[in-house]
Amino acid sequence: MSDRKFWIAFNRVKGIGPAKLRALLDHFDDLETAWRATRSDLAEAGLDKRAIESLEAARKGMNLEQLENDVTRANARMICWKDDDYPKRLREIDNAPPVLYVRGNFVEKDDWAVAIVGTRRATSYGKEVTRELATTLAAAGVTIVSGLARGIDAVAHVAALEAGGRTLAVLGSGLDILYPAEHHTLAEKIIVHGALISDYPLGTPPDANNFPPRNRIISGLSLGAVIVEAGEESGALITADFAVEQGREVFAVPGSVFNRNSLGPNRLIQNGAKLITSAEDVLEELNLRMASHHAEAREQLSLLDSADDAERKILSQLSAEPLHADELSVAMSLPIATISSMLAMMELKGMVRQVGGMTYVAAREARAEYKIE
Repeated sequence: MSDRKFWIAFNRVKGIGPAKLRALLDHFDDLETAWRATRSDLAEAGLDKRAIESLEAARKGMNLEQLENDVTRANARMICWKDDDYPKRLREIDNAPPVLYVRGNFVEKDDWAVAIVGTRRATSYGKEVTRELATTLAAAGVTIVSGLARGIDAVAHVAALEAGGRTLAVLGSGLDILYPAEHHTLAEKIIVHGALISDYPLGTPPDANNFPPRNRIISGLSLGAVIVEAGEESGALITADFAVEQGREVFAVPGSVFNRNSLGPNRLIQNGAKLITSAEDVLEELNLRMASHHAEAREQLSLLDSADDAERKILSQLSAEPLHADELSVAMSLPIATISSMLAMMELKGMVRQVGGMTYVAAREARAEYKIE
């Protein structure tokens, strides 16, 4: 029997977050057993008295089948830690949300994502900078992540869509309570070309306390976070703090020392954030110039058995003698863009070395690992 309804149910229990849920899974192996456990068993699993009482109260008042049906009726789906399509980047962070509610879809190219966030009270300067950044990044194959808020967030989403790119919006409410309401049309477009995401249960209102925690998801989905305009108390700076904790890059757009919206980015730059003046700075720093080629390569490689299989085949063609990428393309009957992207990824892994002018040799250790003579 599917235990998906138990993931949804635990998501609604106050006081049981990622750490406690992980402890329950470690102790009981599955959430159905944990849901039906006795007080003593729950205590043995590590739950404190308050969490146990909260769980017991929830068990009395929840219709588990109804919870699953409600998600379906909201045209949403629930994904959890155990699902293959749980976002790769987000899975890497400490205390990743156990459950996400999603309208739309994640795709592999979303691995190359950058967050763009800022104040709701954006100036014309902030909007224009955001539009340029999001447009260029999206055109380069980078997914834009933001929070669907007024101001900088909305401009970032719209620019990404207009550039024909993908964008992900992380909400501070349940997916069935869109905030702000005037972004309904924008949200529908995002669903088609990306996803609306929330770790809050359906029916959760957009309470002010919900927005700071959701920012960890914005940064967690991304390779780096760009702060365009933000006052000293802006939620965008919370996103920057989460990005630092998660080992993500933080970028900041400098602004006038006389504008309060520039206080946040300017202070971030003072504290070590990377000053950027164009999208090229982000692409260069994150090595994302090949993002669109990587996506094309993955599509081509889906025709092969696996990425490992493709890497093995490339290694079998390479040796200590330099081989040009064009020759490899002919030998493997794959487009040069696909071969170039694969070689770039394998070079990052230390499997091959470029010895000049698109010519490559195999790393001895890689050939040994794949047992290629």
